[in-house]
Amino acid sequence: MEPRAPCPAAIPSTERKFHVLVGVTGSVAALKLPLLVSKLLDIPGLEVTVVTTERAKHFYSPQDVPVTLYSDADEWEMWKRRSDPVLHIDLRRWADLLLVAPLDANTLGKVASGICDNLLTCVIRAWDLSKPLLFCPAMNTAMWEHPLTAQQVGQLKAFGYMEIPCVSKKLVCGDQGLGAMAEVETIVDKVKEVLFQRGGI
Repeated sequence: MEPRAPCPAAIPSTERKFHVLVGVTGSVAALKLPLLVSKLLDIPGLEVTVVTTERAKHFYSPQDVPVTLYSDADEWEMWKRRSDPVLHIDLRRWADLLLVAPLDANTLGKVASGICDNLLTCVIRAWDLSKPLLFCPAMNTAMWEHPLTAQQVGQLKAFGYMEIPCVSKKLVCGDQGLGAMAEVETIVDKVKEVLFQRGGI
């Protein structure tokens, strides 16, 4: 379903670009993945790769995402014996910045607890804390307002990860309130800001 490509860390680069790894999880806001990737690719000197959870695939078409897209199956297909690449480690090495957009309630809970049961959560668990990790929560208002959510978001921020706060709007389910993923323009502006701070652009 997804395009197959060599592990990015194994590809030599003649001109070093700033590598952004986008993680996408199973919130309806995953519908915006093609637009988000397109806007990120408009930033000069940026290279983008996507890691998707299985549930996120429900909300977008892989053919609408013009970059390499990895999912859980890729990790297991690449690794057959000891000398083979471990994809979540190679992605961690390749990326200069990790952007999780959207971060659904389920994955938020996993990351806050250290659970790593898919490719994306393994990348996050292995993440180099000297590199920026940005996350964009997205969930129903009732889920957002649950006391666990503030606790788990606080835990991620304690790890040094940067929150791009959710916004209030009419959600796809019909509810009105906080929980919608930040607008794509807001997310891209934050990425630009972090890149500028780190000398990436």
